[in-house]
Amino acid sequence: MRSENIKEGIDRTPHRSLLYATGMAKGDMKKPFIGIASSFTDLIPGHVGIRDLERAAENGVYSNGGHPFVFGIPGICDGVAMGHRGMHYSLPSRELIADMIETITEAHSLDGLILLTNCDKITPGMLMASLRLNIPAIVVTAGPMLSGHYHGNRLSFVRDTFEAVAKFRINDITEKELNDLEMCACPGQGSCQGLYTANTMACMTEVLGMSLPGAGTALAGSAIKKRIAFESGARVVDMVKSQILPRDIVTIDSFKNAIAVDMALGGSSNSVLHLVAIANEAGIKLDLRLFDEISKNTPQLTSLRPAGEYFLEDLDFAGGIPSLLYELKNFINTKSINVNGQSIAEIISGVNYVNNEVIRKADNPYRKEGGIAVLFGNLAPNGAIIKSSGVSSSMMKFKGTAVVFDSEESAMENISKGKIKEGDVVVIRFEGPKGGPGMREMLAPTSQIVGMGLGEKVALITDGRFSGGTRGPCVGHISPEAQEGGPIALVKNGDKIEIDIPNRKLSLDVSETELNERKKQFTKKPKKIDYGYLSRYAEIVSSADEGAIVNRNIRK
Repeated sequence: MRSENIKEGIDRTPHRSLLYATGMAKGDMKKPFIGIASSFTDLIPGHVGIRDLERAAENGVYSNGGHPFVFGIPGICDGVAMGHRGMHYSLPSRELIADMIETITEAHSLDGLILLTNCDKITPGMLMASLRLNIPAIVVTAGPMLSGHYHGNRLSFVRDTFEAVAKFRINDITEKELNDLEMCACPGQGSCQGLYTANTMACMTEVLGMSLPGAGTALAGSAIKKRIAFESGARVVDMVKSQILPRDIVTIDSFKNAIAVDMALGGSSNSVLHLVAIANEAGIKLDLRLFDEISKNTPQLTSLRPAGEYFLEDLDFAGGIPSLLYELKNFINTKSINVNGQSIAEIISGVNYVNNEVIRKADNPYRKEGGIAVLFGNLAPNGAIIKSSGVSSSMMKFKGTAVVFDSEESAMENISKGKIKEGDVVVIRFEGPKGGPGMREMLAPTSQIVGMGLGEKVALITDGRFSGGTRGPCVGHISPEAQEGGPIALVKNGDKIEIDIPNRKLSLDVSETELNERKKQFTKKPKKIDYGYLSRYAEIVSSADEGAIVNRNIRK
């Protein structure tokens, strides 16, 4: 066992003494040491229930002859960080989370890991760490929040808070209704109720095989979630004994399966960024064209919020990810395995119920193609991402006039003042991984546009990214970004921009000669933040099409 490095032999007498000081019994010294990386915090509703999962996981480890050690990992709530300086730190925190787990695990020679997580950047950060370390590990996501309720209607966070702000500004709802929605939209613990980034990544984790079946959708605070945490604690001890490693489970086929399920769900566009980064830690390169190829050949079988009307609780009650895999079995590799030792074929053989209103059959999909499209063109030579499942048929092709902003704040000020009109393409740039820095989410601008009734009349493009809650013709991850001199930096007010989702095109209607002239005039902007972590991050982070990573294939 790895832990023998700190507990075996005469030379390790001081180390054992310190371990006994934690309260260990002498007999525990021969057991596998299992780290429980807990992202519990009072700051995130998705994580306030993780204390219960810590206890359940500890009991599971004890029950199977291991010794658990809980250690803390921080997390950011994207909803709270949204729309101000805080969002600069969200995506960069993913790298810190991976680094912290690596640091604690290596410094203390842990034999295995339980990774307790839930929200947007914490889950991919933990997956990155597990593949980097490549020691036995299981991820336990804390689960989605129940829907809110108001006057007989079910509520979700994004539609009924962010979009409600814009509705109030145009007098579509009263101040009392706005205040009531504020109190009712998020009724308790759990990740936001739709197919936003947190829940998308929880589902991806299950499909990748890194969490037990059912974990991706089991509701926060439920007894089944506690049982999953207990069973995960017990299972990781067996994995240590058998040396079943993350890279045995997560292969290129696993990633292809995850992408297919992502497309069938119509998940968050952030999943592309995170899956590319996670694959990098396993020494696997995922090209954006692979996402698009799979999307073109995978039907969308669910319609969850924000684009649809179903909630994560509905997906769970419909049978969860195992039932979705059952309906998608002809589009995936069913030989891929799970941390419990079962193949996908074995998991779906146990499916005895599918609600085909929530999870449609493959021959009766919501859309014939998957929920995410990758666009290329002279505005995005290295690619751009759009959540096409959130775009109406009337906006699948759109040509409009560029209205350019060099920051989210500038765009928000003008949108809020009603200065955006039908036919505009809002361009928000210098918000990429380097230029932001941190590639902020643009949920506030997109929600304002939708809430003001312009969702079918205005498009938005950015080298930043979008919340999983974004809907409408919103193109993000434009690469190369403006700070690196990408074509988005050369756009001027009044230019014509064409978005053509069916043909996967994002084009600036400006001649190559004119673009070359503009490029000669381009100068890189000074850093928006020139101190601390974000200043260092901006120096080393890669482009969005590479996953906005800071470590490139660090170990083969």
